[in-house]
Amino acid sequence: MWKFRNPIKHAIPETRWPTAAEAAESLLYQPIRIGPVEANNRTWVPAMVPWRATEEGFVTPEVLDWYRRFAKGRPGALVVEATGVRDVPSGPLLRIGHDRFIPGLRQLVETVREASDGETKLFIQIIDFLTVKRRPEKQKYFERFLRVEDRHRHALTDVTNDSQWTDAPELSVREFLSGASDEIVEQILDARELEALRFGYRENVSDMHLPHVRELPQVLPNIFAGAAGRARDAGFDGVELHYAHAYTMAGFLSALNDRDDGYGGAKENRVRLPLEVYRMVRERVGSDYTVGVRFLGDEVIAGGNRIDDAIYFGVEFARAGFDFLSLSKGGKFEDAQQPKVGQAVYPYTGQSGYECMPTVLSDAAGPFLRSVPLVSGIKRAVNEAGFKTPVVATGGISTFEQAESILQQGQADIVGLARQALADPDWFIKVKLGRGDEVRRCTYTNYCEALDQAHRPVTCKLWDRIELDEPGISTVDNGRRRLLAPE
Repeated sequence: MWKFRNPIKHAIPETRWPTAAEAAESLLYQPIRIGPVEANNRTWVPAMVPWRATEEGFVTPEVLDWYRRFAKGRPGALVVEATGVRDVPSGPLLRIGHDRFIPGLRQLVETVREASDGETKLFIQIIDFLTVKRRPEKQKYFERFLRVEDRHRHALTDVTNDSQWTDAPELSVREFLSGASDEIVEQILDARELEALRFGYRENVSDMHLPHVRELPQVLPNIFAGAAGRARDAGFDGVELHYAHAYTMAGFLSALNDRDDGYGGAKENRVRLPLEVYRMVRERVGSDYTVGVRFLGDEVIAGGNRIDDAIYFGVEFARAGFDFLSLSKGGKFEDAQQPKVGQAVYPYTGQSGYECMPTVLSDAAGPFLRSVPLVSGIKRAVNEAGFKTPVVATGGISTFEQAESILQQGQADIVGLARQALADPDWFIKVKLGRGDEVRRCTYTNYCEALDQAHRPVTCKLWDRIELDEPGISTVDNGRRRLLAPE
């Protein structure tokens, strides 16, 4: 994980928890309309990937247990993890790209409704992603993956001052490059080839030479619409379109998107496909179904989107009819740290990843509420444009005082707690009952994020090693970690 050069270690903020009467009078525990549905309060659990699905993308008992545990805490809304819209292998992540996934997802909906007594609204985040491959061994890359072209031979001729490379057999070129120094390799390969060698091959939305990438604007609206239709059939209260972080739709929104087909370049073109996807989704699910969006207030990468872009997108999303806007920050591939050989690049290891999930090792500003100014700016612009679309703030929020202040100051309409909810899924009901001093406080060290990076079942260090002898609990790592927070 990326770190500041001279980090300052911050303590989690001291706080005063409200009494039950104070909580009842607060904005946080007032109802709010989110499109056609009404949430009982303004608390929100953002999507988190727990790595508990099957390799084929089906709901498992562990998935049901995970969401049941959050639902028992009675948040106003709970967003199910990023769920793939295409029917393609994607590891132990939930999928919604075919009707065969509906029965398991319907069981998930029923589980949450039963555990929360119907109090928690349940949305599902739907996502598309392009190909990302593991970092190869150097020899394997040159033997199997590099496409040898005349430009490589000409570059070799220039670098070695040896004209034999002009007509050299492909095998000879591959063998030479396999044993060449990094300095020589850097002079032979272009930027994308060097990236594939050092980080693993990764598609992006500007790869217009790839037919399936070039055709994304023609195919994605129907794919997302089909997924949203299945979400409605399964009983979810709504869908959240994932337009954030390192994935396909965020790629279209990014200022780095230089497609020349009307879907890249100017921000008016970059927002075109995200709006077309939304319109097709809306046509499929109808006006009486909640459709929201998760997008970035700042990409935090060189040449990427900044707040001005996000404000423009937020207003256009509200104008189009989205029922809520949920904001995040960073989490990009472009500045990710180099993975080890055999591992895939992880988009939360660079500075943009830090800003997405900041830790207590921070700069002077600290890790808490770092994204709120971005959220506030977007909400202000949306409201000034005449729209009342609810805006969700997330990122380093852990206390009632923080959440209530955000709402009282009009910086957001709903407040999301991710890592804090993982640390204590009962935060919401404890605070409501005036029992905030019983909350298990997140320490923001990103133990959970490290598990996610390793594609291991996500837990919290504050509870995954305690009461391991509790009857009937599920564990991993040969019984060394429990999968759910204690009741």
